[in-house]
Amino acid sequence: MANDYYALLGVPRDATADEIKRAYRKLARELHPDVNPDPATQERFKEVTSAYEVLSDPEKRQMYDLGADPRSPGGNPFGPGGQGFGFGDIMDAFFGGGQARGPKPRVRRGQDALIRVTIDLAEAAFGAVKELQVDTALVCSTCTGTGCAPGYQPSECSMCRGRGEIQSVQRSFLGQVMTSRPCPQCQGYGTVIPHPCAECSGEGRVRTRRTLKVKIPAGIDDGTRIQLSGEGEVGPGGGPAGDLYVEVSTRPHPVFQRRGDDLHCSVALPMTAAALGTVLTLETLDGVEEVEIRRGTQAGHVVTLRARGVPHLRGSGRGDLLVHVDVQTPTRLDARQEELLRELAALRNEQQVESTATFQSPEQQGLFSRIKDAFSGR
Repeated sequence: MANDYYALLGVPRDATADEIKRAYRKLARELHPDVNPDPATQERFKEVTSAYEVLSDPEKRQMYDLGADPRSPGGNPFGPGGQGFGFGDIMDAFFGGGQARGPKPRVRRGQDALIRVTIDLAEAAFGAVKELQVDTALVCSTCTGTGCAPGYQPSECSMCRGRGEIQSVQRSFLGQVMTSRPCPQCQGYGTVIPHPCAECSGEGRVRTRRTLKVKIPAGIDDGTRIQLSGEGEVGPGGGPAGDLYVEVSTRPHPVFQRRGDDLHCSVALPMTAAALGTVLTLETLDGVEEVEIRRGTQAGHVVTLRARGVPHLRGSGRGDLLVHVDVQTPTRLDARQEELLRELAALRNEQQVESTATFQSPEQQGLFSRIKDAFSGR
């Protein structure tokens, strides 16, 4: 043998395959013609590549250790008699490589699926069970995922002989370079389906509509997604199914607005009722509640009903229901009503009211007033 391949790579004779590969990568990065165009360096790069081609192949390495050079005379992979070297090995040296080659599997995991459901505020607060119509891919019942007609199985590809890829040798400035590409006959699978299933056309799965029950947890908020493992798309070849995500949205309620786990509503109260006090009947999510309005209640006053809001999604307890009082002043009075109001004003010495204008900061305003200002753009 003209050269000591182990010495060329700088590894001992008992070096492992990984040690040989690491040594070649290091030398290839240093000696590649794109890095060092010097003719002497190029020649050494050819020798190092020749050594790696032999030592990286277990059969060729065994022949070399027994004293026979498995390469053609001269050991030059770039010459006319050379056998070529794997272009992937050069790419591995520069870009890390290391990915195992071979046929790609027909059985793969399916994609995740997303479906949206709209619920009422009461369902969001207390939870519900919804039946959904879901269109997803399921395993073909005829071929049970194989993609073959009954009585048949996938057969080895005659073009690539099960490797999933074909190799070709091309001449370049480096000499003869061996490249690999997916087999065009089997699309890289290594097997072909000569008799595909008529139900799924060889896919191993069919699209079907099914009914699915989904439990909506109490306290769920708008936009939350519920993950259902294994309820998504079945993968090609009958592979494991992905996950199904159910995105929840809540319909606007005619009375209540939700802020976190608290509920807000506004009640219109006549001026007389605010002055004298009263008891209101309010329909809440829990049923009919009586709300006490104390004497002298002012506009913007908030009555809080504890634990009448939305249950906490995580943990125990509930939010509150906040009732915002809107005191209404009458705009139309008949003669008798106006007479009584003027009499009341005289009794209270309020015929002439002096201006007592003050500034109220946003922090001093009621929460509902700030919410109304935000919606009105003020």
